[in-house]
Amino acid sequence: MASDIIFLHAPSVYDFRRKPIFYGPISDLVPSSPVFEMYPIGFMTMSAHLEHAGYKTRIVNLAVQMLQSDKFDAERKISKLDSKVFAIDLHWMPHAHGALEIAKIVKKYHPDAIVELGGFTSSYFHEELIRRDEVDMIMRGDSTEIPHVKLMESLTEGKDLSDVPNLTWKDNDKKVHVNELSYVPEGLDHVRFDYGVVIKNVLRHADIKGALPWLGWEKNPLTSVFTVRGCSCACAECGGSRYANEKLLCRKRPAFRSPEKLAEDMSCIQDYLRSPIFVVGDLRQPGKDYMERLFKEIRRRGIDNHLILELFRPAGEDYYKAANGLEGGYTMEFSPDSHDERVRKATGRDYDNDSIEKTIQKAFGNGCERFDLFYMTGLPEQTRESAMDSARAAKKLWNIVDKDDGLFIYNSPFAPFVDPGSRAFENPDEYGYKFFARTLEEHRILLDNPSWKHVLSYETKWMTRDEIAETSYDAALELAKAEYECGRSSKDVYEARTERTGSAKAMLRRIDDILTIKDAREREDALWSIKEEGEKLMRSTVCNKNDLDWRTGSIWSNAPRILSGLLRSAFRK
Repeated sequence: MASDIIFLHAPSVYDFRRKPIFYGPISDLVPSSPVFEMYPIGFMTMSAHLEHAGYKTRIVNLAVQMLQSDKFDAERKISKLDSKVFAIDLHWMPHAHGALEIAKIVKKYHPDAIVELGGFTSSYFHEELIRRDEVDMIMRGDSTEIPHVKLMESLTEGKDLSDVPNLTWKDNDKKVHVNELSYVPEGLDHVRFDYGVVIKNVLRHADIKGALPWLGWEKNPLTSVFTVRGCSCACAECGGSRYANEKLLCRKRPAFRSPEKLAEDMSCIQDYLRSPIFVVGDLRQPGKDYMERLFKEIRRRGIDNHLILELFRPAGEDYYKAANGLEGGYTMEFSPDSHDERVRKATGRDYDNDSIEKTIQKAFGNGCERFDLFYMTGLPEQTRESAMDSARAAKKLWNIVDKDDGLFIYNSPFAPFVDPGSRAFENPDEYGYKFFARTLEEHRILLDNPSWKHVLSYETKWMTRDEIAETSYDAALELAKAEYECGRSSKDVYEARTERTGSAKAMLRRIDDILTIKDAREREDALWSIKEEGEKLMRSTVCNKNDLDWRTGSIWSNAPRILSGLLRSAFRK
């Protein structure tokens, strides 16, 4: 069935199945695999706006299908698609290889179609991207739903594209035009948020595999809603920080979705799925009133899906008291990044350890079912000893709460890249970073390396690239030890985890040895000889990734709810 616009999501490295790549722990703390097969939520909101305007859309997650089956032929799939526009997300840097390779394949089979890229990384590197033969246009900015409708109207009616906001494009003579990034909405209540659009598209194209957000989602679905675009925080290494938003996206202040619309979004999800809902953004950014209004509206609507809430800084008891008693219960997510107050301050997180301890205790004292806390390795001012001490400090946190309290602590490398547009990327000397890649092409080349260590785009004044990689594994071992000694894991689990992490560390060194082989053919053969072993270590390298799952019913068990939701949606229209 022909579409007006197809949204394509690529794997991080396009031909990862045909290359001896050892990914390591780069995605241990996110739902997706190291292939980064999770597409952005913007696919859904852009589709909703375009469908409402009368255009046929489709989401095709190539990365998931490539993971599902080694026999899946992505090139053949692309050749059989039919669309006027192919929109490929290059949102975060890890897709610098896959997104561009997919763009080339689209051009090969659909030379008359338009290839468009979008996302944070595309916005940052739009002038470099538009010079590539396989790219026709880049849609810049963080809120491109309305500009996309304007784009499709202009293309359909044959109008001049100069009036489409946020667009970088080439005309028929290959002349480059950069339209003003003028569409930066101050609020988000206009955004159409409807999971039903994705479900209807799955039914229209009979393609559930192509629309899955990430591998395994259908067995254990997790959904999300967004409170904000932009951020009030200035974290040094973050490409979504206040600094990066102003520099890159012309966003001088965060744009928020009202608590009432946010609760409506949750109600929409509940119509289709009884799955946990991740609430993106700290509810206190717009002020205490926002948080209180949201919880009040959730209760009024009778929303009983489990909520996963983010903290950008420690919370007081008033926050937890407001959340206590939510019908579906709640989980907290918090990333102090380091136990070391000096390191934390260098990254822009200026709060002390005492406040971290209190926020954890207050959470469990007010009905919190689970609290996830995250540390990183590879930060400004962070030495090897400081990183190891963060793992050791977990022991104190586990000991200040009851053993039955669901406190989960994770430690992983800051990988693979420092975000372009962040303060650290723009001012590396100030933050003690040395970069191995600055351009998009340099990052793309890094992704083709066989070892995650050699994909790292940076090292710091305090740790070399080798030390960051080694310390990441050693900190994981130290954290596993602390967890076991606190009675949080069994001896069997502890031994299995340390054996796995030790094997991954040994694999890293084996690859280093192989890379010293001068003969290219011999070197390639040696890498292939360990590919299968490396793939077995790809998941849960430095933590038990299953800890990140919320056990829910599969989408099949939600089938009656989905059908009911579709009927209600049709009735509303």
